[in-house]
Amino acid sequence: MSIQSGGISAAAGQSVFSAHAERVDSAIRGSGAARSALVASWQRSARLHGLRPQDSGRPQTITAQRLREVQEHVEPLTHLAQPVLDRLFLSVGGIGCCVLLADSQGVPVERRGAVADDDVFHQWGLWTGAVWSEACEGTNGIGTCIVEQRAVTIHRDQHFHARNSGLSCSVAPIHDHTGRLVAVLDVSSCRSDLTEAYAGLIFAAVNEAARKIETDYFRYHFQQARIVLAPVAEHNSGALLAIDRDDMVIGASRSARLALGLSEDGLKDPVPAADFFGVLTEKTTDMAEAERGVIIRALARAEGKISLAAKILGMSRATLHRKLNRLQIRRND
Repeated sequence: MSIQSGGISAAAGQSVFSAHAERVDSAIRGSGAARSALVASWQRSARLHGLRPQDSGRPQTITAQRLREVQEHVEPLTHLAQPVLDRLFLSVGGIGCCVLLADSQGVPVERRGAVADDDVFHQWGLWTGAVWSEACEGTNGIGTCIVEQRAVTIHRDQHFHARNSGLSCSVAPIHDHTGRLVAVLDVSSCRSDLTEAYAGLIFAAVNEAARKIETDYFRYHFQQARIVLAPVAEHNSGALLAIDRDDMVIGASRSARLALGLSEDGLKDPVPAADFFGVLTEKTTDMAEAERGVIIRALARAEGKISLAAKILGMSRATLHRKLNRLQIRRND
């Protein structure tokens, strides 16, 4: 395994920086941004943020006090993410990768890495407190994932800055219970022999881990609700709905919102679950039909026993009998 340090000789560095800068500048001047998300990101880096691909230096860092504040802000998420981060690192740590969990501004707040690789990763800025936003570092895994809100791999010279062209970063977004981006999960490597094919395997592992964290975070926010899969055309284990005891949908994951066409404010007020599952008709909105459903469910729980069903419903046996007759509900005597 060959891990590259963050420093290169001045002569070699100048040559690499110049060649990379020419390639990026040429792409930006062309019309590739309309066809390539990568070139569009390079354009943002240069034209929107005023960066130059040959800029030297290292990523900016925030103060220790500011880092503590950022970590406290996302603490519920990072607490839930611990076991997932540990498992992901067990999968990729042995091949010279580190794992970073960054907030929505591109600042890593949690990190997993092998002690033997710490010095190298620290030189590259793959550390808590560094700022990997696109505005600061140009096209890079963390920053570009945040801007585009999709999973990305930025492999080696796809980075905007030449000084980052030794890195390969696979990153996936993590959204909160309202569908807003709250964090991103990154696996970065500075191995000189990491192929794009192997980066693809890492990309898949990062996506799976990010979805696990997102699902756990969604369940954390709706601990008293039933969590069910949204009725979407394609199977998507991340498309979740939270339903309260009154069968009202009170939450939807990012995947569910996209699949169902819900905006961020789409569930500002609870919505009947039946509206999503397509079982409402003009008839079933009637109060009698609603009452019928409640009684049938109580009978099922009581295994057909009238006295037990009446107790579950909080009414007398005689009252339940009258309702059964009125609603024409058959039961086993």
